[in-house]
Amino acid sequence: MKFQFLNKLTLSRLINALFIVVIALLIFNPKAKAVMIQGLMKIGLFQPDIAESVTPAGTTALPAVVFEGTDGKAVNLADHKGKVIFINFWATWCPPCIAEMPTINALHEKLKNNPNIVFMTVDADGNLDRSAMFMNKHHYKLPLYKAGTEVPPGMFGNTLPTTVIFDKSGKMVFRHEGAADFSNPKVLAYLQEIAN
Repeated sequence: MKFQFLNKLTLSRLINALFIVVIALLIFNPKAKAVMIQGLMKIGLFQPDIAESVTPAGTTALPAVVFEGTDGKAVNLADHKGKVIFINFWATWCPPCIAEMPTINALHEKLKNNPNIVFMTVDADGNLDRSAMFMNKHHYKLPLYKAGTEVPPGMFGNTLPTTVIFDKSGKMVFRHEGAADFSNPKVLAYLQEIAN
């Protein structure tokens, strides 16, 4: 009986220690957080509410923000008026950003040949070299930029990741802060619909 009690006590301590290790990993390891968020995406959490239309104050027209690509060329957002623009602000150190990136890449792969849709992933740190290494390491084929001018707060505040979608008229029709599963078929259908 004493032996059974010690076994239960040891098992209880082992489970508690394992729980503490898992919690510590989630707190201190960005990759572990990203893997956990990806797992939650697979069971249906972190779904973007694509049906919710948004037009923050001052964003009825496409802002004249300039982005710099990995090739060093400047791209003015206003030059893309007449196209649907999907922009994701992210950083390499951000676990929710890392978690959603495969879903954005999958969406991009399905829509990359649509001439009416433009994808832009914008490194919020402005370190294109580090971001390009991250993209290459994970075999993502997403167009990569950094902000060359100030980005309006209605478009991007301080929350990473932030994703915005502008319709062909230049109106912001979607804004989401935090991780989201953009491989959701509703997102694909929505982009195709507003791109026609």
